[in-house]
Amino acid sequence: MIIAFSVAPTEVPNAQAEMSEAVAEAIRVVRESGLPNETNAMFTLIEGEWDEVMAVVKKATDAVLAVSPRVGLVLKADIRPGYDKQITTKVESVERHLKQGA
Repeated sequence: MIIAFSVAPTEVPNAQAEMSEAVAEAIRVVRESGLPNETNAMFTLIEGEWDEVMAVVKKATDAVLAVSPRVGLVLKADIRPGYDKQITTKVESVERHLKQGA
């Protein structure tokens, strides 16, 4: 499965803390998981089996909760058992179609 998620503090009680610092900690958790992932301006994608992906999302959310008493989490899932490498394969498929139409 692929999960696209965004987690961010909705309150930052410590004036010295920045939202981007909390988000960076969440992304660090994802990258240290060893699962295929990528981050863009809006979401982080992570690919793997249900339990392992959800465990990483929870751990990333907990990292943000460590600096904020309230956290927003947006999550979208593509659940397709038996498929892997879809983070890159889906994009490659679209790029192939774009080249054919050029």
